[in-house]
Amino acid sequence: MNPDVLTFGIEEEFFVVDRRGQLSQAGDDVVDAAEAAGEGQGELQHELNRSQAETATGVCRTHEEALRQLSGLRRDLSEAARARGYRLLAAGAPPVSQVDPPRITPNPRYQRMAEHFGATAWTSLTCGCHVHVAIPDKESGIRVLGSVRPWLPALLTVTANSAISDGYDTGYASWRYHQWSRWPSAGPPPRFASLDEYESIVDGWLRSGAILDRGMIYWDVRLSEKQPTLEFRISDVAATPVEAVLLGVLARGLVVTALAEGAPPPKLSNEVLRGRLWRASREGVTGCCPNPRTGDLEPAKTVLDALVELTAPALEAAGDLEFARDGIARLVAEGGGADRQRRAFAEGNRAESVVDLLTGG
Repeated sequence: MNPDVLTFGIEEEFFVVDRRGQLSQAGDDVVDAAEAAGEGQGELQHELNRSQAETATGVCRTHEEALRQLSGLRRDLSEAARARGYRLLAAGAPPVSQVDPPRITPNPRYQRMAEHFGATAWTSLTCGCHVHVAIPDKESGIRVLGSVRPWLPALLTVTANSAISDGYDTGYASWRYHQWSRWPSAGPPPRFASLDEYESIVDGWLRSGAILDRGMIYWDVRLSEKQPTLEFRISDVAATPVEAVLLGVLARGLVVTALAEGAPPPKLSNEVLRGRLWRASREGVTGCCPNPRTGDLEPAKTVLDALVELTAPALEAAGDLEFARDGIARLVAEGGGADRQRRAFAEGNRAESVVDLLTGG
């Protein structure tokens, strides 16, 4: 393992549901119980809604380490949920139509968000996957951010896992992406000329009340506010830990490649990028995705293979190259999370079957 390989970490959000797939109010209890009983690495955290739970790996160097931590954290949460009559659901949006409205976690920050943003906060029923990749400094992070922007649609396809929501097929592989985009600070970031431009936009949001604090910078990729990392926030929570780690190594490969190249970020307007993200969110990994270099639609696998080719030296140095190639091939052959959701839903036209699939029955 190359000691100079950048470290990375992965955060995952989950729903805590009952046997029917209805959102519980037990997220806090499950997190606390899992935290007390767990012996693995990483952290367990509370989330905006009381039906949610979050995990975060420690700092990882290898994909094996990340996979071990993610699997252990999921196991700890799942066992704590089952002990209380609930299930841990890895889906970007709740598959089943909900009977009761969601409730906000009784945390002063979350309560303030709910009061300020109204239904945007109350109905924010989405679970994502966030990848942190180490960067030397914020100035380098701004340049890398510009370089990775065109590849955001490809990354979105990897874990698209919210096709079935509210009891029906949404027609999208990642419905979560559209739900999350209601926040005023969400969506693709612009191509920043400097760190000062980044900060000026954040300052404008704070002055207007579009965000209440810097933790609410919800761009699809951003400078982390807590760690010296670039944080990719584009993705649904993955159906499996392996798919989450695949996303992680691809994101790290892009950052390492951008740092090594040192070239100016490509020019790509946010309007065009939004269109490309829409297409990627609709079709997922077994559909078509805009090629970042040409803008033309191609099979998502072709675009992901191009991503691997671009980042191959970085992936190989980290010991990730075969893992990435095999993971993409398997994902396309077997279908992504959204494809598997649709197959389960087709068996009787029941969203409950999707819940069974994603919770292990």
